[in-house]
Amino acid sequence: MRAPLGDFDIVRPAPEALDLLVTPVAEAVRGWSGPGEADELVHVDTDPEWADTATFLEHYGPELHDRSANCVVVAGKRGGETTLAACVVLSGTRVDVNGVVRRLLGARKASFAPMDTATGETGMEYGGITPIGLPAAWPLLVDAAVVDLPYVLVGSGVRRGKLIVPGKVFAGLPNAQVVEGLGTGV
Repeated sequence: MRAPLGDFDIVRPAPEALDLLVTPVAEAVRGWSGPGEADELVHVDTDPEWADTATFLEHYGPELHDRSANCVVVAGKRGGETTLAACVVLSGTRVDVNGVVRRLLGARKASFAPMDTATGETGMEYGGITPIGLPAAWPLLVDAAVVDLPYVLVGSGVRRGKLIVPGKVFAGLPNAQVVEGLGTGV
C-alpha cells in the first residue's frame, strides 16, 4: 500500500494497525462510525524521535508542511468551571486560543491545557494527540482549512506513527465544529 501523501516505508489501513494505537484511538477505529470507511484512515509508521512537527517535517519532507495538522487540547475557564476541548489546525498555524477558542467555549479565559491534563484526559501521548478517539463529550474545533484538504497527516495517539485522514472526516467526528480562522499565521 502507498500512502496518499508523503513517502513512508510502512503504510497500512488503520484497522490493520490497531496494535500500534493507544486504546481510545484503537477503539474509535475499531468501532468507526465517522464519514467514509475506517480503511480510509491510513497508519504510517514513523520514528518517535521525529514526532514533533518541526523535526518531523525536517526529516520526512517539507512538502508535508501544508498537509499536516496539529491537535491540541485547550482549557476554557469561567466561574470556577473548566471545559476541555480539542482544536485541529494546520501545522503552519497557531490556534487562536485567546480569541476564537475563548469565545466559542464561552470562557473568560482560555489556554493550552497542561501536558499532564492533556495526556491524562485523552489517554494519548504528548506529541501524538489526535482528534480520533477523544473523550466523547469534548468540543472539537476544526479549522476549515483542514477540512478542505484531500488528506491530512495528524497524530495517531502515540509519538510513533501518524494517521493520514481525508480532510472531510474531521468535520464528521463527534462534537466537531468547523471554524473559519481557528488557525492563525505563525
